[in-house]
Amino acid sequence: MSKLTRRAFTLGAMAGTPLLAACGNGVGSNNAQKIDARVDTTLNYLYTQYPNTRDLASKSTGMLIMPLVTEAGFLFGGGYGRGALRINNTTVDYYSATKGSVGLQIGAQQFAHVLFFMTEDALERFRRSSGWVAGADIEYVFNDRGENIRADTTTSTAPVVAVIFGQAGAMAGASLEGIKYTRIIP
Repeated sequence: MSKLTRRAFTLGAMAGTPLLAACGNGVGSNNAQKIDARVDTTLNYLYTQYPNTRDLASKSTGMLIMPLVTEAGFLFGGGYGRGALRINNTTVDYYSATKGSVGLQIGAQQFAHVLFFMTEDALERFRRSSGWVAGADIEYVFNDRGENIRADTTTSTAPVVAVIFGQAGAMAGASLEGIKYTRIIP
C-alpha cells in the first residue's frame, strides 16, 4: 500500500469515528422508548395490584421506576437493570442499577422496584450525585397481607420509600442495599 493510500485510509477511518461513537452511546436508537414502555407497564401493574401505592405516588416529588432488575450469584453475584426517573409523570432521566456482592449465595432472581422520593431534598441529592447508592435512608414498604401493600405514617415521612414487587426466581429475598444508580443515555 502506498503512503498516499494509507493516509487516505487513515483519514477515512478517523472521519467515521464520530459516527461509530454516536452508535455506541444510544443516539438514534429507540432504547428510551423501550424503557418508557416498560416503565408504563410496571406502573400500571403496581397501581392495579397495590392500589395504596397511588397515595405514595401522589405525595412524592419524583419516582425512579426500575421495571426489571436481574440478579444472579454463585459465591460472587451481580445484578443489573434500567429504568426511568419521572417527575410529575414525565420522564426526566434514565438510570441503570448495578449491584455486586461476594459471599454465600447461589441462584438467580428478577424483581421490579420503585423508589418514591418523598422530599425535594432527597430527590435533588439523587439527581446531583454521580452514582447514588441505596443505603440506610430508604424505608421499605412490604406486602403485609395477601396482595395489599400498606404505607403508614412512618414510611410517608421517610425521605425515600422503596416498594419491591414482582419477584421471581430462586434466591432468598430482594434488597436494594448496595445498588448503585447511575444516569445513562439509553
